[in-house]
Parts: sequence; structure tokens; C-alpha cells
Amino acid sequence: MQTGTESTCGKGLAENSVLPSQVGKLIAAMAENLEAHMKALDLTDENSAAEFAAYDKLIKELKQAALELHVTANQMAGYRDLPMGRHAEREMMHPRVGEAFERFLSEKRALLSLLQETTQRDAAILETMRAHT
Repeated sequence: MQTGTESTCGKGLAENSVLPSQVGKLIAAMAENLEAHMKALDLTDENSAAEFAAYDKLIKELKQAALELHVTANQMAGYRDLPMGRHAEREMMHPRVGEAFERFLSEKRALLSLLQETTQRDAAILETMRAHT
């Protein structure tokens, strides 16, 4: 009999739902940032018009990606009470399972590193923007 504290794949999905949720929020914020930037473009300038068109396309794609990540995160969270199914221990011990989890962890570390690096750069940009207001 399972207890409320027993780890299950459903609980794992729910716990990991924060990742697509937060990435989706980040992507949505990126789209919002591009939208705000677009308002500063002088559309009588050819280069600005091209930039506007590029941003317009990217904003639509970013918003769609953010929405899909939000939906996926909610689905993952909704599986919290998914009953634990029987697993083939031999298959769970196969090297590909460990390798896939290792890649997942490696990509999380790479994302963390990227966020740390770009956050410092972006904080400096924001400080410059605040100094000019």
C-alpha cells in the first residue's frame, strides 16, 4: 500500500512541472520585452522597419511557446496522483535511462550557467536604463 510520502512517477512529474512553468514565464517575459522595445522603433527607417517585422514574428512564436509550456506544466502538475505503474527493473537499470537523466541534469546545469551569465549582463543594462530616466 502506498503512503502519501511515497515517491511515484506522478509526483515526480508534478515536482518537475515547475521547470516548464518557469521557462514559460521567462519566454513570455522575453516576448513582453520585445514588444516594449518595438514601440521605440522609427518605422520610417528601413532598418527599424525590418527590426519591427523580425520582432513581430518572434513575439508571436515566443508567446505560442510560452503558452505551450504553460499547458504542459499544468498537465504535468495534474499527474501528481497518477498511480504508480509496474516498472521493469531491468529496463530501469539500462544505461540509456541513466544517460538520459545525466543529459537532463547537464542541460539544467547549462541553463543555470547561462542564466547566471546573462542575468549579470542584463542587470548592467537595466542599471544604465535606470540612470537615464
